[in-house]
Amino acid sequence: MNIWQFVLKKLIGVLPLVIGVTLVAFLLMVYFGPDLTYELLGKNPTQQDIDNMRSYLGYDQPFIWRYLDYLRELLTVDFGLSMMKDRPVTEMLAQSMPVSLLLMLPGFILGNVLAVMLALKATQHRGRWPDKSIMTFAVIGMSISFLIVIIAFQIIFSSSYGLDWFPVRGWNMKNAEDQFSMTLYLYYVTVPTLATLFVSLGYNTRFYRAVLVEEMNKDYIMTAKAYGHTSRNITYQLMLKNAMIPIITRVMFSIPLIVVSGSLLIESYFGIPGVGLMTYDAIVAGDQPVLKAVIGLTSVLFVLVLLVAEILYRVFDPRIDSRQVA
Repeated sequence: MNIWQFVLKKLIGVLPLVIGVTLVAFLLMVYFGPDLTYELLGKNPTQQDIDNMRSYLGYDQPFIWRYLDYLRELLTVDFGLSMMKDRPVTEMLAQSMPVSLLLMLPGFILGNVLAVMLALKATQHRGRWPDKSIMTFAVIGMSISFLIVIIAFQIIFSSSYGLDWFPVRGWNMKNAEDQFSMTLYLYYVTVPTLATLFVSLGYNTRFYRAVLVEEMNKDYIMTAKAYGHTSRNITYQLMLKNAMIPIITRVMFSIPLIVVSGSLLIESYFGIPGVGLMTYDAIVAGDQPVLKAVIGLTSVLFVLVLLVAEILYRVFDPRIDSRQVA
């Protein structure tokens, strides 16, 4: 089976998964989401006003028709107008998603690359002081609340009590000529990136070290040592390559949270106009069109990431039977 046949087969295979995921997400929104009828009408509405509002919101439609309409919105990427800002949700997503990407991408890339490097170093010196030092740092990063880390880094780098090098809040990437400025970008992205990196390094390093230690104890490593392969060749050409499956899985399944969801905590705390802040505002205001868009796109992207991950599995290890990959 060539790669295109494999992709076509997987696309057909993920359709039931897309329907299942979106159905569960929509079910939760319908039965556990807020009823906006009375919030939008105000005090003392008439029965006619209530009926008209429920018809406008689609609450009077059977569940199956509301779900099919939701699928139509996902297929056309048209979620109507935001109840809070009276703007097309698609337009709001188009403006906020690039901000979330630019905000989260540096921490995401550095958090995974540095974690793999630290995990390799810890594995090479397993049980000795480099390994113990790296794992101590990882546990500290995992143990501290993300909110505490954000506040601490803001005090250290952005306040008059600390270095006061970076802004406390806000986001601006364009100069006076309305052009992208790398200097301004680095000025605003540094503190959020450092906070993200501090926490993600702990979780990622611990996970990648466990994966690499498991690989190091396998028979092929012992055989390679017996045949006289150098430690470098064993680490980078054999062990790391064979450990790519769980590494790919962890990296790929983090992508939807970056592309669609952004970081709700960082964006709301620093006042950065990304998807995370937009989602936070929608939750507070009960803006269902925005919430449906964010939840639906995140669900669909998770399914697409699953497909891409399975393709990458075959690239790194052609022996894998794709039907057996969870």
